[in-house]
Amino acid sequence: MAGRNRNPEEMENLKGKVVAVTGASSGMGKAIAIELAKNGVKVVLGARRAEQLQQLVEEIESKDGEATFTKIDVKNKADLVRLIDTAVEQYGKLDVIVNNAGVSQLSRIDELDIEGWEEMIDINLKGVLYGMAAAIPVFKQQQSGHIVNIISTAGIKIVPMQGVYAGTKNAIRTIAESFRQESNGNIRITGISPGFVKTDFAKNIKNEEMKTTIQKGMEQIAISPIAIANAVIFAISQPNDVEIGDIVIRPSKQN
Repeated sequence: MAGRNRNPEEMENLKGKVVAVTGASSGMGKAIAIELAKNGVKVVLGARRAEQLQQLVEEIESKDGEATFTKIDVKNKADLVRLIDTAVEQYGKLDVIVNNAGVSQLSRIDELDIEGWEEMIDINLKGVLYGMAAAIPVFKQQQSGHIVNIISTAGIKIVPMQGVYAGTKNAIRTIAESFRQESNGNIRITGISPGFVKTDFAKNIKNEEMKTTIQKGMEQIAISPIAIANAVIFAISQPNDVEIGDIVIRPSKQN
């Protein structure tokens, strides 16, 4: 699936932007980084796996893109500050942060997978807040910036086994709407909610039954992560006076 053709104004608005991406070593984060770099964006990549990040930077640079990386764990707020500092030190500014890192532990609530709950809260909720907290001071100083949070359709259609996961995603949805109303328009915020996307997202799910169900769904109907990258590009390439609030992007066959 190739990236879509973009209009000249969109290309112009993208070119030279500096974008930090968390969870960039694989899946949607990797696709977002590659597609942004193809369109003249300077990408600053963060994830726990430094080797994969290094390979991704080399891949982007081999196609005349600009990229750098720093090893981070979104559970540590100091790591997010370091990611933003890397962007500003390397490229002199930060235009966008894409809070993409996320994890899913799917189980019945009465199974009491408290460890799984805490992991999702630490990464999906606190990790996004740490990303926002690291970027906002830079955005305020610049009087411009854009926060893009990768959320999930899990928060839109509530189903068994996904209660806490959906809860962490809907917490971000709520926080983002409040921030949007508090902002004077200098800092824009966008939520992108993917459905089934072809990634290795399911591999960390401990509940074998749910892992199998999710993997089967991915095999049958999942869309390319490039579709999510295109949504990010659409949101961040708008003129400064236009804010794209929420995008739901899922397979046309997904219930």
